[in-house]
Amino acid sequence: MNDLYQYDQTIRQEHGVFCGVDEAGRGPLCGPVAVAAVILDPENPIDGINDSKKLSEKKRELLFEEICQKALAWKVVLVGPEIIDRDNILNATLGGMRQAVEELPLRPRFVLVDGNKIPAGLELPAQALVKGDGASASVAAASILAKVTRDRYMLQLDREYPQYGLAQHKGYGTKLHYQRIAQYGIQPFYRRSFLKKLGYWK
Repeated sequence: MNDLYQYDQTIRQEHGVFCGVDEAGRGPLCGPVAVAAVILDPENPIDGINDSKKLSEKKRELLFEEICQKALAWKVVLVGPEIIDRDNILNATLGGMRQAVEELPLRPRFVLVDGNKIPAGLELPAQALVKGDGASASVAAASILAKVTRDRYMLQLDREYPQYGLAQHKGYGTKLHYQRIAQYGIQPFYRRSFLKKLGYWK
């Protein structure tokens, strides 16, 4: 934890109040991509924050609640399949990142974005940081909020459409998932542009 918070401290000393931004769900065949922006409180650190991929589901859920309680500000945006199909997944994700930052209840002075691209139209100074969720506590916190929000969304879809096994694979293109698509077809929450080989995208 200390290294992630130390990195944030160097950013904060240089730029002042800043937010970390990350996403979850760029790869799946269905459901939204979730994007989160978080401004952590340096006076109220959260123990155990890390890249969401390195945490258990139980730990992510616990940290999700703590981040929402202790952060100075946070926002999660879900970008749906219709926008992903219209704009492509990269542009849809970057647009969601910009929206999440703009809708934060507290305006940061700087934005630290996970990855190698900065969202177009962002009206704040920003830096892209590859593997930022493993370097910055703020970006890691955003990765946790995005991941948990999306997983909860997919579990809700699983209750409504149990035939696809979404609770198991969260929408990713597993062998089981492709078998179920072949059996049952697709629903409006699928990304047709991700299913070109199956003939769902012309």
